[in-house]
Amino acid sequence: MRFHVKAACAAGPIAALGAVLCTPAALAADAASNTIKMNTAGFIPEGVEYDTKNKRFLVGSLAKGTVFVVAKDGTLTPFIQDPDLKSSVGIEVDEERNRLLVPNSDSSVFGGQGVGQAKLGIYDLSSGKRLAMVDLAAVGPKDARHFANDVTVGSDGSAYVTDTMARVIYKVDPKNNASIFLPNTFASIPQFTLNGIVYHPSGYLLVAESVTGDIYKVPVNKPESFTKVKLPEQPAGADGLLWNAHEECLIAVRNDKSQQVVAFKSADNWATATFDGRGTFGAQGTTAALGPDGVYVVQPFFADPKAQPVIEHVHLTK
Repeated sequence: MRFHVKAACAAGPIAALGAVLCTPAALAADAASNTIKMNTAGFIPEGVEYDTKNKRFLVGSLAKGTVFVVAKDGTLTPFIQDPDLKSSVGIEVDEERNRLLVPNSDSSVFGGQGVGQAKLGIYDLSSGKRLAMVDLAAVGPKDARHFANDVTVGSDGSAYVTDTMARVIYKVDPKNNASIFLPNTFASIPQFTLNGIVYHPSGYLLVAESVTGDIYKVPVNKPESFTKVKLPEQPAGADGLLWNAHEECLIAVRNDKSQQVVAFKSADNWATATFDGRGTFGAQGTTAALGPDGVYVVQPFFADPKAQPVIEHVHLTK
């Protein structure tokens, strides 16, 4: 998530969506007919996911913390109403373990209020029942401000969460024990914002830095050996990352004036990447999800509390 006038791609398990490609042929549905305008304004949905098991879109809320189910007609139904959820940011469906993972922050920290927070809420994907609330900041850097931003899940069920303000990545193991996975080694960089994060099945994370649009490859078994992916272009303002497992395609949502998603592929295990497609959307976007017919970007309208947020179907072209 970035605030510049004011997302996590938080990507769920998508192996079942084998027909969804990063190329335009598979995204041929009419975009207008697949755009959902939500019928409530001002709740600021920064994170979006598509739950293929239950065939529904889910969005979080920076303003309320509540996680909502979004119907095709834009009707919102509260799914998780946890009094301990302050601001839900990037969200992650873990269908294999029937969980929804919700980074829990306090967006008022961006206005200079307090030190923020970094927690991870873990909920039953079927019922919305809370399974755990893990305090990440408790194991984080001392005297740091915090903002838990996005989350992904590894093959063993461990969750990895970016903390934008503390500049670290946390790990929460399957028993909900938290630790610092990647410490702050970026203190010398004046502007550095860890944001979107996805897990690659070969055993590493791909992580976005929002200011420059750099993508980092972070091995799960040796995080200190992280490297910067050599990209054909820098998706400056990179917010959410989305991983298409079937096509091995990484999609970055640019949270800037370009209003674009950019897709990349790699032939060398993400030492380098090549351009694979681009799409545009109507207003400032944060994160994306793979729906039943392609890529959808959520647009929260940070600067206009009277505007109705949108989940927009985006076509990618070469």
